[in-house]
Amino acid sequence: TDEAAITTVATELDRAGFTFVPRSAGMQNRSVECLALFRERNANILPTEALAGLKVGVYQHSTVARDLLVDLLEHFGATVVPFGRSETFIPVDTEAVSEETIAKLKEVARQHGLDAMVSADGDGDRPLVADETGTPLRGDLLGLIAANFLGATSVVTPVTSNSGIEAAGRFSVIRTRVGSPFVISGMQEALAAGRTRVAGFEANGGLLTASEFEVNGHTLKALPTRDCFVPILAALSLAASKRQPLSVVAASFNLPFAAADRLENFPVEISARLMAYLRAAPANLAAFLQPIGEVGSASDIDGLRVTLADRRIIHFRPSGNAPEMRCYAEAETETAAAALLRAGLERIRWLAHPS
Repeated sequence: TDEAAITTVATELDRAGFTFVPRSAGMQNRSVECLALFRERNANILPTEALAGLKVGVYQHSTVARDLLVDLLEHFGATVVPFGRSETFIPVDTEAVSEETIAKLKEVARQHGLDAMVSADGDGDRPLVADETGTPLRGDLLGLIAANFLGATSVVTPVTSNSGIEAAGRFSVIRTRVGSPFVISGMQEALAAGRTRVAGFEANGGLLTASEFEVNGHTLKALPTRDCFVPILAALSLAASKRQPLSVVAASFNLPFAAADRLENFPVEISARLMAYLRAAPANLAAFLQPIGEVGSASDIDGLRVTLADRRIIHFRPSGNAPEMRCYAEAETETAAAALLRAGLERIRWLAHPS
C-alpha cells in the first residue's frame, strides 16, 4: 500500500541521517482556514443530535483526520472515546485492515462498550468503520451506504467492488479499472452523457462526488477526490436512525461474502505471461479453473474477473505498481469465499511453477 511504501522510504531516509527542512519561507499557512472550510462542509450533513445515543470510538493513530472526526461526531451528539493517538506515522490500510489493528479494535470495543469505531488512513481520504464488535465494515459497503445516503442515481466504482452493489443500491452502476483516476474519468463520462447526481467510490471506502447533492436541506458541493467523512457519517446515522447495531445494518444489505489476498514478490513477467495465457483462448481459462469450477462468464476490465457457473466469483489481477498478483473471491458464505480464495492462489502458484 502507499502507507507502507511511505513508511519504508521514511525509515531509509532516517537511517541515512536525512533531516527534513520545511520550505515554509515566504509561504502562507492556510491550514486553519482549510480545516474550517472542511468542517463547515460536513457540519450540516446530518440533523442536530442525529448521532445522540451512540458511543463511538475514534482510533486516532497518526491520521490527519483524527481531531476533526472527534469534533464532528460530538457536534452530531455522539459520545466519543478517542484512543490510540500517535505522534509517529502508523500505516493503516482501510482495504486490508491488519490482524493487529483488528485485535486492537476488538479489545477497545469490549473495554468501552462501544456502538462503533471510526478512523481513516494517514491522509484522511479513506474511511475505516468497525461495528460494535470491532469488526471492520468493507469499504465498498461504506461506499454503497454513502451513495444511498446522498441519493445518487449514477455510481462509478471499480470492478473489484462487491458484485452485489448493483442489486443493493438505488442507482445505476458503471464499473471501471482499479484506481481513483479511472473512477474520476468514469464520473466525467457520466456527466458528459447527461447523468445527474453522480458519485463514485472505491473498495477502500473513499467517496468521490461529481455532482452537487442536496443533503439535510443543504447543498453539498462536488468533491471529485476521495473523502472519508461522508461514508463514516452515513453509516453511523443509518445505524442510529434504525436503532440497530451496526453489524445488523451491515448484514441487512446481503452482499456476497468477499475475500482478497496477494502473492508478493511475484515477478511482473510471470504475471504478464499468466494473463496472456488465460486470455488467449476460452479453453485455457476453462482448463485452468477446472479444479475450482465451471466458467460462466468473464470480464477483463482490469485483470480477469470470472463468474463461475454456480455464481461464485474469482478475480485475478496483477498489481499495477508492484511485483504482486492479487486475487479476489466472492461466495455466499465467508467460509466459501475464503476457500475459493485459497484455491485461486494455489492455481496461480501452480501455473507459475507447474513442477
